[in-house]
Amino acid sequence: MKKPILLAAAVLTVAVVFAPWAQRGGAPEPRAVTPRPPLPAQEQALAGLFESTAPSVAYITTERLARTGFFTAEVAQGAGSGFVWDAAGHVVTNFHVLAGARSVEVSLDAGKPIPATVVGFAQDYDLAVVKLAQVPRGLKPIPLGTSRDLRIGQTVYAIGNPFGLSRTLTTGIVSALDRHLPTSEYREIAGAIQTDAAINPGNSGGPLVDAQGRVIGVNTAIRSPSGGSSGVGFAIPADLVNRIVPQLIARGKASLPGIGIRAVDPVLAARAGITGVAVAEVLRGSPAADAGLVAVDRRTGEVGDVIVAVNGRPVEAMGTFAAELDRAGIGTVAELTVIRDRKESKVRVKVVDVQR
Repeated sequence: MKKPILLAAAVLTVAVVFAPWAQRGGAPEPRAVTPRPPLPAQEQALAGLFESTAPSVAYITTERLARTGFFTAEVAQGAGSGFVWDAAGHVVTNFHVLAGARSVEVSLDAGKPIPATVVGFAQDYDLAVVKLAQVPRGLKPIPLGTSRDLRIGQTVYAIGNPFGLSRTLTTGIVSALDRHLPTSEYREIAGAIQTDAAINPGNSGGPLVDAQGRVIGVNTAIRSPSGGSSGVGFAIPADLVNRIVPQLIARGKASLPGIGIRAVDPVLAARAGITGVAVAEVLRGSPAADAGLVAVDRRTGEVGDVIVAVNGRPVEAMGTFAAELDRAGIGTVAELTVIRDRKESKVRVKVVDVQR
């Protein structure tokens, strides 16, 4: 009969020690809340920008087979970001978000994942487009801006899904312009935007927008030894996106500027002390052949033409050469600065689409 009393006493002791208010008639009253004043105009504008843009930012999940042995594999999941391109249900993202995927799903504003199919991709530009299997009512594309008139120091905003955390907004500025961003082998994107807005794994494919809520770039990469944001992120410029995406929607691939040459492996060229693009082969019937470019002599190994500039802009390797051809544009005539037999000369070559 004594045990229940002891237990009750123990509870009473605890109540006295840890809750002295218990003998004074209950818990203390919560503090009065100070009403929040209206947000400053700048914060109101930013909140409005996010509220109008976020519903059109996509959370993309993929499944792919990852080989675990000679005869075994497992399903691996990936995630990234994207944004609504048009009311037809096309969603833009990075190529590397979808690479190797056997299935793709897209989640939009407070909705269930929607299956999607890949309609086109351009590895050389790290861009891809998927189409929703069911187009939600009221699907709203994000307005598209331009990148040619960006200025260093202007405010930009990145919206995406870093580490699987949906709809995250980070702010920063345009830190630099005209960066070169490596994509596929030997190729680079010219005119990439550098920003200090936090971009982390999972942000890839999401929009970089300006203060008016217009897409001015596609977030694609970070430079960080730790793998996390270090204030150096990169975005594909909107002007390039607006050229490539319609091609992907229309024909599943994008045009690729070239002149009809194959280059010496950059590693071998560097070992030989060559700066520029050493021509390994000139394709028959190509603009390069018409211009009289000379390739390496396969019998003697003697170096032929080395391209060191395009339209007066220096090129150090195939990546910058391809970027400069892209800058010049298909259908134009580019002036190449070429070194042959240690003599420099100018050669005019037409830029064509080598994807045809």
